[in-house]
Amino acid sequence: MDYETARRNMVEGQIRTNKVTHAALLAAMAAVPRERFVPAERAHVAYVDEDIPLGGGRYLMEPMVFARLVQIAEPDPGESALLVGSATGYGAAILARLVKSVTALERDPALAAKGREQFARQSVIGAVQVEGPLEQGWSRGAPYDLILLEGSAETIPQPLFDQLAEGGRLAAVMAAGGVGQAVLHEKRADILSHRAIFDAAVHPLPGFAVRRGFVF
Repeated sequence: MDYETARRNMVEGQIRTNKVTHAALLAAMAAVPRERFVPAERAHVAYVDEDIPLGGGRYLMEPMVFARLVQIAEPDPGESALLVGSATGYGAAILARLVKSVTALERDPALAAKGREQFARQSVIGAVQVEGPLEQGWSRGAPYDLILLEGSAETIPQPLFDQLAEGGRLAAVMAAGGVGQAVLHEKRADILSHRAIFDAAVHPLPGFAVRRGFVF
């Protein structure tokens, strides 16, 4: 399969046509080999416009949704970022081309190992792979200018908001069943604001469901 052509078609047919205009982001998505971050038997569908199963109930986020989520977060070359639910590391490899440093947080040891492997193979600079509960974030690297969830959430746990720097942004698809919305949270003077930007449907991250009590 001609992966370079598939990658170019993804950028031109899925990303640009869906209001993504961030030049550095487009260049990153045109350069990073997405097929290396999915199971070998799924490499041929690495560039389709849907979430790709990675095993264990986890998915690689649809390219268009990921790109738009990154764009609304407005990454800056001098910033630090936390990618929550980094899985095999594709999103972190993209972000590493847009910011100064990326902490890729994954709770599944096998997926995290794949991330480390690909960071080495692809010579990804500025990204570090860590393991731990996704909902707790990674306080050792805080504060972060940008936090991105690579999967949908019903709620954002307080530890993630606590790890945002002043002026920091947290971008996530918020969904409680059905189609969700990409929401941008911003922290100013220790006050959080949020606004919905676009509709999106992606698979949920573990650990971000609302706790439901017993109902009579």
